[in-house]
Amino acid sequence: MGRKRSFDDDEVLARARKVFLEHGYEGTSIDALVKATGLLRGSLYGAFGSKRGMFVAALRDATDSESRDSGVLNLVLVALMELSDHDLEVRGLVRDYLAKLSCSGSGDTNAVTVDVAKLLGETLLQRANIRLQSDDERSKS
Repeated sequence: MGRKRSFDDDEVLARARKVFLEHGYEGTSIDALVKATGLLRGSLYGAFGSKRGMFVAALRDATDSESRDSGVLNLVLVALMELSDHDLEVRGLVRDYLAKLSCSGSGDTNAVTVDVAKLLGETLLQRANIRLQSDDERSKS
């Protein structure tokens, strides 16, 4: 029989998400996760198995709802850019989350899919600190 976890999963995953958002998946080290979460290395491996396991748990937790929160969307972008092309589980989580967003709209699947694509594009531009001019700003120039 295993020992009962002595940490709050939600808090640990929230802290891990922040690290993955700041450094990306590839740029995140186990040491950074240990420091941010306060877990001992053995506890981290015991609970999540690996850095990938922690990322998948954080992604699953974040995408469990239809939230359009910027933190969730940015984590989805990290997954899309760094893992989904070669990690079937991550790809499935991202696909399921995007499908939930697409179904939560008006019922017009094409319009909602465009809305989701626009939302991801805007999130990507914000993540890259790129601000496009608004229509009002363009008409003045």
